[in-house]
Amino acid sequence: MPRQGVVLARRGSSYSVSTSLGLVDAVLRGKVKHQDKERIVVGDRVHLDRVDEHGSAGITGAEPRRNVLERRSMNGRTARPVAANLDRVLVTTSVAQPKPNLGLIDRLLAIAEANEIPAGLVITKIDLTTHADLARRFKSAGYPIWPVSIKTGEGIAEFVAALKDQVTLLTGPSGVGKSSLLNKVQPGLSLRTAEISAKIERGKNTTVHAEMVPLDGGGFLVDTPGFSDVGLWGIEPREVARCFPEMRPFLARCKFADCHHMTEPGCAVRAAVEQGVVPGDRYESYQSLFNELSDTPKHWE
Repeated sequence: MPRQGVVLARRGSSYSVSTSLGLVDAVLRGKVKHQDKERIVVGDRVHLDRVDEHGSAGITGAEPRRNVLERRSMNGRTARPVAANLDRVLVTTSVAQPKPNLGLIDRLLAIAEANEIPAGLVITKIDLTTHADLARRFKSAGYPIWPVSIKTGEGIAEFVAALKDQVTLLTGPSGVGKSSLLNKVQPGLSLRTAEISAKIERGKNTTVHAEMVPLDGGGFLVDTPGFSDVGLWGIEPREVARCFPEMRPFLARCKFADCHHMTEPGCAVRAAVEQGVVPGDRYESYQSLFNELSDTPKHWE
């Protein structure tokens, strides 16, 4: 049997692994079974041993990761890995019905930045109203934007082309049309992810799992459930400013090298906000994340 594969989903203690000969059910074996910091997640390239009498293979290790997307755990003291070896994180929001949750979008983008993974924005339901202001807000930060309409088909071809040969994680709040978008990308895709969700019995525990689906046109799409608690992990409060790309050009211009960009005199970031170069509501999101990280207990506390 193949000795390597890519993890597509987790079902309790079992993992669905894509190999050159098809899907294999696998369980953790040996040292990897007891690793907490390097737990196996969707997107990991794993090593497999032989199939046992129950038809399952064993995962004995994993290749070094290019990156891993992590977020804060429920208790705020540890990291929860979501997916590994990603090319991009795309945050999905509707332009209306529901209206954009700017604070949540900013948090999800900041998590990608903190994990050093390229990010972008997908704006759905653009047939309902203009999306120009929303797109301008994030373009000013340097993010690529894909405006789409499931109803009219506008922008779908460009979005599908952007997914080709990429490992893309799609996330965002509920109600924005993500399932409909998945079906436009590849008919039946949301049904396939729903089947996996049923198998892993999502909702019966507090664990949140992503699901990775191969695309017929090449590449993988990683679908994630909505996050009830979204927080940064693994960075110091002073590093939060670098998670906002439009603020980076001003960081070295502050009067004080240890400027927190909150109330300090001579802050170039706040000056840029006052001049309208950095959007005020993006700066408010920065303040919220800075204060949150400052108040978060350390793992040793």
